[in-house]
Amino acid sequence: MSAQAQMRAMLDQLMGTSRDGDTMRQRIKFTDERVCKSHLLDSCPHDILSGTRMDLGDCIKVHDLALRADFEIASKEQEYFFELDAAEHLQSFIADCDRRTELAKKRLAETQDEISAEVDAKAERVHELNEEIGKLLARAEQLGSEGNVDEAQQLLEMVEKTRILKKEAEDVYRNSMPASSFQQQKLRVCEVCSAYLGLHDNDRRLADHFGGKLHIGFIEIREKLEKLRVRKLRLFDTAQDDLQPKALDDIWEDRVQKMTSSRRITSIFRTLLHP
Repeated sequence: MSAQAQMRAMLDQLMGTSRDGDTMRQRIKFTDERVCKSHLLDSCPHDILSGTRMDLGDCIKVHDLALRADFEIASKEQEYFFELDAAEHLQSFIADCDRRTELAKKRLAETQDEISAEVDAKAERVHELNEEIGKLLARAEQLGSEGNVDEAQQLLEMVEKTRILKKEAEDVYRNSMPASSFQQQKLRVCEVCSAYLGLHDNDRRLADHFGGKLHIGFIEIREKLEKLRVRKLRLFDTAQDDLQPKALDDIWEDRVQKMTSSRRITSIFRTLLHP
């Protein structure tokens, strides 16, 4: 992106669609159903996973930082309940990812040599320590790049201690099975991003995974989904404290009709109001 394009994007984000009197841009409003509500709430997977090996391409709905700025300004005066649409979007995406994770686990179980529950638990312990090392290294690298050298050094010391524990766990695992079987790459599926992790992965591979844009992106999506759920519950709790159920129904239905003609969203409101 050129410097000029970056400057325009910054102005869009700060001032919205009316920053330069562009009437053509102002023809579409952030309330338009063609606009991605997840994008308005900075939580669209198409944005978050852009540039990763799971890049989703362009979202079918409109993404515009200026519209997000318009929404952020307007939402200070009025509640739009876009959290409902965004939460549904992310929930559907995460559900698909979790299904892929379970399928990957099933495929691994079918292709890898079967081992006893006791040996599997020992292998799982090595995987857990691998994960801890990867996360610590990724965090240490991030802190180091930010200039927090002392904190990064403390994490590296923790890495060394964890490596000792991993070596002990590997010895226990190795002694529980034939040498030929130990050399086979025992894989597991990352619960966050569904990538494959190997029992014998080196530190560089672990740090690249846990500090990589894909893994971090999935963490961000899952965290944003949880925040949307909390925000959604607070909206309902606040409204129910102030209004009788019938009045609440009328107000929300009126908002929904103004916001979108989608019967699906209306159904979500009804389900949450009267579970």
